[in-house]
Amino acid sequence: MWGSGFGGLLFSSSSCLAAFLLLLLSLDHPGPVTAQTPKSPWQTLTGNAPVVIAKGGFSGIFPDSSDAAYKLTYIAGSSDTISWCDVRLTKDGVGICLPELTINNGTNIQVVYSQGEKNYLVNGVPTSGWFSVDYSIKDLSQVSLIQGVFSRTDKFDASLFPILAVEDVQKQVRPPALWLNIQHDMFYRQHNLSMRSYLLSLSKRVILSYVSSPEVIFLSSIAGTFKRTKTKFIFRFLDEATIEPSTNQTYGALLKNLTFIKTFASGILVPKQYIWPVTSDLYLQPYTSVVLDAHKEGLEVYASGFANDAQFSYNYSYDPLAEYLSFIDNGIFSVDGVLTDFPITASEAIGCFSQTKANSSEHGKPVVFSHNGASGMYADCTDLAYQQAVKDGADFIDCPVQVTQDGTLICMSSINLIDVTTVTTSPFSSLSSVIPEIQDGPGIFTLNLTWEDISKNLKPTISSPEIKYQLHRNPRYKNAGKFMRLSDFLDFAKDKALSGVLISIENAAFLAEKLGYSVTDGVIKALKDSAYNNQTVQEVMIQSSNSSVLVKFKEQTKYKLVYMVDESIRAAAPSSVADIKQFAHSVAVSKQSIFPESQQFVIEQTELVNKLKSAGLNVYVYLLMNEFVSQPWDFFSDPIVEINQYVQGAYVDGIITDFPGTAAAYKRNACSKLGDKAPNYMLPVQVGGLLGLMTPEALPPALAPMPVLEASDVVEPPLMPASGRPSAGAGENAGAPASQPSGEPPRSIAASVVVSLAMLCGFFVLI
Repeated sequence: MWGSGFGGLLFSSSSCLAAFLLLLLSLDHPGPVTAQTPKSPWQTLTGNAPVVIAKGGFSGIFPDSSDAAYKLTYIAGSSDTISWCDVRLTKDGVGICLPELTINNGTNIQVVYSQGEKNYLVNGVPTSGWFSVDYSIKDLSQVSLIQGVFSRTDKFDASLFPILAVEDVQKQVRPPALWLNIQHDMFYRQHNLSMRSYLLSLSKRVILSYVSSPEVIFLSSIAGTFKRTKTKFIFRFLDEATIEPSTNQTYGALLKNLTFIKTFASGILVPKQYIWPVTSDLYLQPYTSVVLDAHKEGLEVYASGFANDAQFSYNYSYDPLAEYLSFIDNGIFSVDGVLTDFPITASEAIGCFSQTKANSSEHGKPVVFSHNGASGMYADCTDLAYQQAVKDGADFIDCPVQVTQDGTLICMSSINLIDVTTVTTSPFSSLSSVIPEIQDGPGIFTLNLTWEDISKNLKPTISSPEIKYQLHRNPRYKNAGKFMRLSDFLDFAKDKALSGVLISIENAAFLAEKLGYSVTDGVIKALKDSAYNNQTVQEVMIQSSNSSVLVKFKEQTKYKLVYMVDESIRAAAPSSVADIKQFAHSVAVSKQSIFPESQQFVIEQTELVNKLKSAGLNVYVYLLMNEFVSQPWDFFSDPIVEINQYVQGAYVDGIITDFPGTAAAYKRNACSKLGDKAPNYMLPVQVGGLLGLMTPEALPPALAPMPVLEASDVVEPPLMPASGRPSAGAGENAGAPASQPSGEPPRSIAASVVVSLAMLCGFFVLI
């Protein structure tokens, strides 16, 4: 984390500049010495914008170094992106582009030449696999490229992309600049192949913009030959503890002698952790002086290791764009370029999101709704989650209302405390019961405990919806924060720079019919007590998947009403839309209802948003998250691409998200008002475009038809009047039991039995 001065708050794109300025004051680093022009906003060596280097093309989607990967770079990304090729030599001296020395990772050579495995010494290390030096370019024409990263889609492996020679990349892709990375020169020389001779020959046919190598002797020997060219020679640093073979020094030791590096290189390429180191539990440490020191020596600095689908520091909250900004737009230094598997995100960061300032007073579309506060960073509905949501620039913060045993209205994302608290390790762990009207399985419900029981005995637990992929959220702070009553929430929000608050209500019919409690009356009273009913500064929205709740609010209040469709649908019948229009101003629909997907590929775009908007209803989409596994491949593991697709491609009016900071940053991007002049990387993606590049046998299965929303799904009988107990406003303990004598079992244990009996008998017994 950033240290005690930041109070444990996570780094986010919305607070990037302020965080770095504070960090600058706390560290004794010399100011940057650069050759930049005075008026340049970039703190690179030259003052030019950082460059984007696509590692093997757009290798986050297609096989590394494939024709499709290189071409997608320019279809989806910036036209000035540099194409990177890891050069390997074949037996007959042809340079080919493949990501690894052992070419079995990234190709199907094991299938084509099943007996071809060899064992060689590589820099003194025994290495097994299939090697390019054992095959001619003709032999390799039978081999095709496959995805070498197992967490990425293999749907394009069947497309049989051929291995490309360096000349093929130049002719077929015509990149504006080509970066050749050369490694293992000593290994090739052992096989009577000369990488030096190859480069000299290639330079007569292909313009070499960049050549990098982690080998001192090779780079220093070749650099002199190209003195009269514009080729930039970049020394590549590997892991700090790794030994550079020609000097027998570690790369960490070489980093301390940049003056020596400058004698044969114009820049350095370093793993990103050289610049922003992380702890063993993936939290950022203070930045190093690598960039500042290199710039002082006149060396450009390029950072490697960027991938949207890699697990990077928790400080970035799974937002890869925020990570890029910390390297290029931090107010202190900027790297001169980034090497990435997902060039579209780096292009966004440089072209549209750098040098923008947060302005919390702007609350235009798309409207950004928090989902349980900034629940991607802190436990749902805690004070910390709400504070972060406001800081991140959410337009509306939300409170999903639940009722405690003593009638207190609280903000809690689930009525089942097992989902969001430490109740299973508390004195109340034995209170498990089944309420079939709420859920099928057992739970420990807010109805079983008083507000005091919850606030004094339980801790919140952060949600991690993608835990099956080992993607945790902010583990250092998984139990941080305090629970909030509805009254606390309303008081907190009142003086904040928000468009308003959203209160969601579920299970109202159950509470009224079985427990005799009117949650709608309780919410209305709480809003009145907090003076939200007669003010115009902040808007109040009420959300529910039950039309009966919204009908009652329409009858008794003037608040804006949001109908949530709690299932994925392909369309809405005209009669259902007409019914919704009678009681709601807006509709919240799932992502799948707009862009249905199969095996994480978008199949089509429905007409649902258009139909709802044509009826005069605002449309909000839920639920957006930053974790890359939550996004279809079509959105390139990039939460900004996903948001842009819903805003510019589907024209939704609002975003409901666990990460409001990412959505708020999207609203501030400098390209948002360019319209048709927006760069490629800020245009909506082609729906189903990736499907068109698959072979028929690789296509994902067809989706079962999703239902159509009918009027019968919308219309509900009116809420029954609550008769068993009086309504309690938020924070009121109407009818609350007296304090427990010490030594007696918690009264809520008895209460859970009573609640169960009340459901069976149809009445509520007040203890």
